[in-house]
Amino acid sequence: MKLYNNFNIKKNHKNSIILIGNFDGLHLGHQKLFSLAKKYKKRYSSKIGVLTFEPMPKMFFNLNLKNFRLSNLNQKIENLSKLNVDFVIIKKFNRKFSKTKSISFIKETLGKKLNPKFIFVSNNFRFGNKREGNVKQLIKYEKLCKYKIIKPQPLSIKKQIISSSLIRKYLQSGKLNNVNKLLKRNWSIDGKVQKGRQLGKKIGFPTANIDIKDYVLAKPGVYAVKAKKMKNSKYIKGIANLGYRPTFNGKKILLEVHLFNFSGNLYNKYLRIEFLKFIRAEKKFKNVDQLKRQINVDLLIAKKTK
Repeated sequence: MKLYNNFNIKKNHKNSIILIGNFDGLHLGHQKLFSLAKKYKKRYSSKIGVLTFEPMPKMFFNLNLKNFRLSNLNQKIENLSKLNVDFVIIKKFNRKFSKTKSISFIKETLGKKLNPKFIFVSNNFRFGNKREGNVKQLIKYEKLCKYKIIKPQPLSIKKQIISSSLIRKYLQSGKLNNVNKLLKRNWSIDGKVQKGRQLGKKIGFPTANIDIKDYVLAKPGVYAVKAKKMKNSKYIKGIANLGYRPTFNGKKILLEVHLFNFSGNLYNKYLRIEFLKFIRAEKKFKNVDQLKRQINVDLLIAKKTK
């Protein structure tokens, strides 16, 4: 899979099928879209490309929107690769690009530089300066720019449209089972292990502390997890606390992971934490002994989780 950070794509990637969007989480709805694109690829002997933006435009325009992403850029690239995409354009979204006129984006970028055969977009796709461009405008220029717009129907399950927004809501309400079903994999966080206050170690449960960066804030609480070092295939089961540690009067949200049957130094290592089960909500305990008793109960549940 070829990665580009600009619109100057190779000749063999022109006349392709291009899917435009954030594709945050690459959930079942997105996966359905790529399945359809593969049928077009076979029928028209074309390559499949993705145009996506970094940072996500919504986060660029709203600097207060911190915990929002379902997946980081590396995870997105990894998951696109698994979907057999031929190339990905990761366009830096900045002030200059945001002021591009929609007509210029259509004629210059899509028409001349990318020159696609088909463009897959959602019906609510907006683009250009002040979001002036829409799907109707894209369709208007189909003949001139020699592309065809495809607007697939969104995937619905039980009359509910599958979207990244829906998955964020499920995460925030602790409905992890729903999240993992809609992603068709376990939701995960990649992060660097940092030195913490070593509170876990002091009470007999040493943890790897991970800053969750821009990831969406799932419901604070205790989770059954499995973890691995990046570029390593071996997972180790564990238990995680995502929250503020109210028993210790914590103020900052933190992901603390205790791995079973593990000893070793993980400081400054990058881990992938996969969330398997939501065990319970975070709560403040009267004292450390009460907390330790509850942790032992949580551990039994986490160890039984598959």
